[in-house]
Amino acid sequence: MGVRLGARRRQGAEDDLAVAHEINVTPFIDVMLVLLIIFMVAAPLATVDLGVDLPASTAVPQPRPDKPVYLTLQSDLTLAIGESPVTRDALDGALQSATGGNRDERIFLRADKAVSYGDLMAVMNLLRNAGYLKVALVGLDGRDAP
Repeated sequence: MGVRLGARRRQGAEDDLAVAHEINVTPFIDVMLVLLIIFMVAAPLATVDLGVDLPASTAVPQPRPDKPVYLTLQSDLTLAIGESPVTRDALDGALQSATGGNRDERIFLRADKAVSYGDLMAVMNLLRNAGYLKVALVGLDGRDAP
């Protein structure tokens, strides 16, 4: 059983099929899909879970303003501006009075070692919600660390 395409071929006549000038992208797509699958499988294997024990900073301390505004997060998760305790609800008003309403003033955030990272981020979110975007984290100098 055969199929005839077009007219009857003459004996010795050249093939009348036209030359295709288009790029066949099917092999290119196949290669790209294989590479995509390889990278999707290999990417999670490249990450390594390591415990991190961050050292104290040995950088030269930056000059601080004459009267810096310190916000302290204590180990029992209470907040204090300078030496006076403040509740989380009253933080915005206390910062307004401490900075004179200047939201561009840098707030120096100190936290106890026992405070978890999530609790520190919650306080930083409170500062962001209050409009204070310039926050400096205060730590021990490398020379003063035990």
